[in-house]
Amino acid sequence: MKKNEVILEGTDLHRSFQTGAERLHVLKGVSLRAYRGEIVAVIGASGVGKSTLLHILGALDRPDKGKVSLKTTDIFSLDERELAHFRNRTIGFVFQFHHLLPEFTALENVIMPRLIAGEEIKSIRKKGEEILGEVGLMERKDHRPGELSGGEQQRVAVARALINDPQILVADEPSGNLDKENKENLHQLFTELNEKRNQTIILATHNQELAQRAQRIYRLKDGKAEVI
Repeated sequence: MKKNEVILEGTDLHRSFQTGAERLHVLKGVSLRAYRGEIVAVIGASGVGKSTLLHILGALDRPDKGKVSLKTTDIFSLDERELAHFRNRTIGFVFQFHHLLPEFTALENVIMPRLIAGEEIKSIRKKGEEILGEVGLMERKDHRPGELSGGEQQRVAVARALINDPQILVADEPSGNLDKENKENLHQLFTELNEKRNQTIILATHNQELAQRAQRIYRLKDGKAEVI
């Protein structure tokens, strides 16, 4: 695998939303790229379109105009079924709020995407335990979300995002809901995943400390992106 290989590229991305009688243009021709094995941070003021951009890059939303390529695949040339399969197998998502299912254990939450896909729990339990070990929560695998701290819950969410060995991890304000200590722990986890797994990570953040861990930083402003 080439470290300098472009794994994901967004070109001339536009996205607008209808707000009452007006149409709000959030993205006005954003272009950016991520190389294999690097952390890319997207920063900018609140409301500038960071989440909108990440949702498009992660194939959760379609642009009004523009192209997103994962290596040689133009992802929005896929139909909805193909796109859903591509997204589930290729992209891992971490959001500001963990969205864990409260009635299930940490381990069950981690392997849930593969259970939903129809796999047997026996065949994927070990993989789930290994990933929980990676994020430092093996001893908490049988605890439910309500028995975990906020930082632990977010680590479970990261582990769940990794269960399908995604080519890209997309994280939208992943530490935005955590206290200082848990922020630092989560930021260190992203660095470790990047170094040990050669994991490509694209994240949106207000946190300067997290952004500075990235190899590439894009600032969104006035609907455009610039490398800083």
